[in-house]
Amino acid sequence: MTDPLFRDDAYLRNADANVVRITDEGGIVLDQTVFYPTGGGQPGDCGVLTWEGGRIEIATTIKGDGGEIILLPGEMSRLPAVGTVVRQDLDWERRHHLMRVHTALHLLSVVVPLPVTGGSIAEDKGRLDFDMEDAPEDKQAIEDALNALIARDLEVTTQWITDAELDANPGLVKTMSVKPPRGTGQVRLVRIGTEDEQIDLQPCGGTHVRSTAEIGPVRIGKIEKKGRQNRRINLHID
Repeated sequence: MTDPLFRDDAYLRNADANVVRITDEGGIVLDQTVFYPTGGGQPGDCGVLTWEGGRIEIATTIKGDGGEIILLPGEMSRLPAVGTVVRQDLDWERRHHLMRVHTALHLLSVVVPLPVTGGSIAEDKGRLDFDMEDAPEDKQAIEDALNALIARDLEVTTQWITDAELDANPGLVKTMSVKPPRGTGQVRLVRIGTEDEQIDLQPCGGTHVRSTAEIGPVRIGKIEKKGRQNRRINLHID
């Protein structure tokens, strides 16, 4: 399996690695990577791989079997051979935007305390779908409450619990459509705030900023009806 360096340090922008496999489709599997693979509504990372005498742009990153993370080149060109030492350079500006949006969506699930039926993340916007029959009456109140939480400069940290501990605390899971990342016997939780003054705690395998102040001001966009019992709230960042 690939060691997901981003899981312990979402701010790691580059790292060396060894090529362990080239897939039949031309994907590159490394022994460790800073590139986050598509999952949980968050797009896969892009960037550049370089090695002695070679360079290739990575268009996106996906999950493979058995814990592998596969880097997909933007166009077919000469690939590094198995065993080659490569340098990974992340498209950091794009990743940081995704981190800001992802953390903002966690806060949106606090401001709107209803089950989440879906969601997606982009560089400058994101959205959550809620199990909500009627649209909120005051969109501005949601925006104000969200920006107030962001301005509190709340710490964002992670911790791990066992699968059994998660099963014993089903209320931690807010998403109805996306199952918490499992498979290793442990589940990663993302906490906003401190244990003594906790704002949010939920399973998540994605990347996040260290503090809510890093998100910056947000704006609530359209609130759309997506079925009889479903409302989509769109969120934008600068």
